[in-house]
Amino acid sequence: MDTRFIESLASADPTPGGGGASAYVGVLASSLASMVGNLTIGKKSYAQVEADVYITLEKLAVLRERLLELIDEDARAFEPLAAAYKMPKDTPQDRVAKNDALQAALIGACDVPLEIMQRVADVVEQTTFLAYNGSRMALSDVGVAVAFARAASDGASLNIFINAKSMDDETKANWYRDEAAILAANTRAACDELFAYVKDEIS
Repeated sequence: MDTRFIESLASADPTPGGGGASAYVGVLASSLASMVGNLTIGKKSYAQVEADVYITLEKLAVLRERLLELIDEDARAFEPLAAAYKMPKDTPQDRVAKNDALQAALIGACDVPLEIMQRVADVVEQTTFLAYNGSRMALSDVGVAVAFARAASDGASLNIFINAKSMDDETKANWYRDEAAILAANTRAACDELFAYVKDEIS
């Protein structure tokens, strides 16, 4: 098993951090959902939904690939932010330059986790179909997938909240906060509903 990402995450290096980890957990959610789909195709009892399962698997593969890309994009978005925090602030000119750099970097540091949340919400949408139409033998894996998706969404939202707090533009900061709060709440509700459904079905 390639453990380089895990080892890097555990190190003192600030990247990857919570955003990248959230995207990684989103990848796991998509992968588990895909496993459910792959266990469904080819079974006579699911023949009527097989074409839709194939479409779902294709969508999950695209989402998984994008979330993998977002792991690296989150790390790259942090680089200018870290550089801005290290800039000197000895003179008024230094402080202006530092704040300008910081404000610019905060946008990217919010945009990436926001997309992570959006793609995780898409994963949940595809997983919902599999929860009700996929192999009943793999239903518990649907529950694990949505538990991971919930954590991925909530985790990414925290990166948005902490970065929005440092924004001078309160209108923009509030927009990011509102978008993150709505996405997190919707994803949480969908995941909780599916998790409860799975638990009831397998208990």
